[in-house]
Amino acid sequence: MITRMSTLFLRTLREDPADAEVPSHRLLVRAGYIRRAGPGIYTWLPLGWRVLRNVERIIREEMDAIGAQEVHFPALLPREPYEATGRWTEYGDNLFRVKDRKQADYLLGPTHEEMFTLLVKDIVPSYKGLPLSLYQIQTKYRDEARPRAGLLRGREFVMKDSYSFDLTDAGLQASYDAHREAYVRIFDRLGLNYVIVAATSGAMGGSASEEFLADAAVGEDTYVRSPGGYAANVEAVTTVVPDPIPFDGLPEAHVEDTPDTPTIDTLVAHSNAAFPRDDRPWNGADTLKNVIVLLRHPDGTREPLAIGLPGDREVDIKRLEAQVSPAEVEAFDEAQFAKYPDVVKGYLGPGVLGTESKTGIRYLLDPRVVPGTRWITGANEKGRHVFDLVAGRDFTADGVVEAAEVRAGDPAPDGSGPLSLARGIEMGHIFQLGRKYAEALGLQVLDENGSLATVTMGSYGIGVSRAVAAVAENTCDDKGLAWPRELSPYDVHLVVAGKTDEIKNAAEEIATALQIAGHSVLLDDRNASVGVKFADAELIGVPTICVVGRGVASGVVEVRDRATGSKVEVPLVEVAEQLGAAIRRR
Repeated sequence: MITRMSTLFLRTLREDPADAEVPSHRLLVRAGYIRRAGPGIYTWLPLGWRVLRNVERIIREEMDAIGAQEVHFPALLPREPYEATGRWTEYGDNLFRVKDRKQADYLLGPTHEEMFTLLVKDIVPSYKGLPLSLYQIQTKYRDEARPRAGLLRGREFVMKDSYSFDLTDAGLQASYDAHREAYVRIFDRLGLNYVIVAATSGAMGGSASEEFLADAAVGEDTYVRSPGGYAANVEAVTTVVPDPIPFDGLPEAHVEDTPDTPTIDTLVAHSNAAFPRDDRPWNGADTLKNVIVLLRHPDGTREPLAIGLPGDREVDIKRLEAQVSPAEVEAFDEAQFAKYPDVVKGYLGPGVLGTESKTGIRYLLDPRVVPGTRWITGANEKGRHVFDLVAGRDFTADGVVEAAEVRAGDPAPDGSGPLSLARGIEMGHIFQLGRKYAEALGLQVLDENGSLATVTMGSYGIGVSRAVAAVAENTCDDKGLAWPRELSPYDVHLVVAGKTDEIKNAAEEIATALQIAGHSVLLDDRNASVGVKFADAELIGVPTICVVGRGVASGVVEVRDRATGSKVEVPLVEVAEQLGAAIRRR
C-alpha cells in the first residue's frame, strides 16, 4: 500500500521544541517521528515506529545468524530474583518499584539477567543443552534523575539484551567472540561511525567488558584513543604509575604560613616566591589536593571518602563512580564539615585522613602519588600548608583509586602513545559475566561426568531506541534528518510538485510501479505549496527524493540524493527501474 501524506498521521514543525537539547531530539520531534508523553517518555508516531522496527529487524537478522534464539519476558517482574542477587538494593533510586493489591513487591525491569538465568535453570538440566544464546527486544525502565536529550537518556527505552550460557570459560570466550562479531555487523549496517573501547563492568560484574560508542559531540561518554590502537572508555583508563623515588636526601617536611592562597595557582606562585625548591620551580602537579565526597550506598547509608591527587587535576565524578559502584557520589557539604571539626576546608592534608586517623575518614590516593614523591599540601590549619611532605615517609593511605581526570596527552596504559579524547554515545555493551548470577540463583547443570557444574554467562546489550537517535545525530544536517537506506521509513519519497492531472498521474504511476516491485513509497500528495513539500522532504530524511513536476511535460523527473544533495534528471519511462536499482544497492 502506498503511504499518502494527505492521510498520514503526521505533523511537522517549523520551530524547535522548547525542551530539545540535541539535534536528534529537535529533528525527531520536528519531523514527526516521536512525541513527548512525559519526562524521559516518548510516543512513537508512524514514521518513527517504522525506523525503530528497521533497527529491530537488523538486530534480529544478525542475532539469528549466530544461532541466538529470541524470547520475550514481561516488563513487570517479581522482587525475589533481584533480591537474591542484591540488585533490588543496589539499583537504589534508579529502580521503579511497585506493589500489587496484596502489597507484594514488583519492579519494572531495568535489565533481565535474573530472569534469563532462572529460565535456563528451569529448562536446561545438563551440558547437552549448552552452549545456548537467548535474546529479547524489550522495553526497559530506569528512573533517571535527569532524563535529557530525547531518546538518548530516557526513563522508558527499548533494548536488545542477550545472554550466553556455557559450561566452560573457553565456551564463554567463543560465545563472547560470536556476539562481538555480530555487533560489528549490526553497527555497520546501521550506518554508524563507531569505536569499540575497553570498559568497566560496574554493577554488572564479570571480567572482560567492551563498549560500542557512536561518535557524537553530544555523547555523554568520553573515551580515549592512542596512535597505537589503544581505545577505552575514560572510566576504564588506568594510570601509568611512576617508579618509586628513594627517600635519601629529601628535605624534612615543614609547615609554613601561606596567606591569600585560595587556589592552586596562587599557592604555587606564593611557594615559588617564599619557599623555592633548589632543583626547579614548584608547579601545580607538586601540590597534593585532598577532596572529600560523600558516598551514598544502596541501603541509604552515607560514608565520607577523601581522595588525594595532584593539584593540577580534578576529580572525574564518572571515573570515581565507576570505582565505588553501586554507591553514588554526593557533595560533602557544610553540614558534613560541621560533623568533622578536624577537617579544615581548603587546608585539608593527609595528617587527619585515613581509617586509622582521628577522623576515621577513608583516604585513597591517585596512583601517581608513589613513595618518595614530595608535595605541598594542607596542614589542617587555616592559612598554612606543609612543604616537602613525602609519600611513604611522612604519610600513607588506605589504598589507591582511579578518580583523577584523564587528559589529552596522557600516556596510554599499553605504551602505544599519547591519548586523545573524544565523546560518544554508548550503543552497545558486552560483558563476560562469568558465574556471578548463576551462583546467586543456583544455575547448575550435569556435566559429562554426571557432576553438577555452575554455568558461566555472557551478557550483551544494544540500545535499540537509542540507536534511532544516535544514527540521527551521525547523519543529520542543517536541513533535517538523512537516514541510511536500511533504516529509512520509506525507500522513496515522491513529491508531487504541481497541480495538473498529468503531474499527479505520473506520480501515481511511479508509486504504483515501485510498490509492485516491493519498494515502500511515501507520496506527498498534499494540497500544500512546493516549498513546504521540499522542506518536509529534507526534514523527514528519506534517502531518495523523486520530484515529479513540470519536467513531466518533457518526459523527465528529478531524483535527489538526500545525503549528498545531488540532483539528476531521469527519463520518466526509466525512473521506476533506476530507483529500484538504487534501492537494491543498499
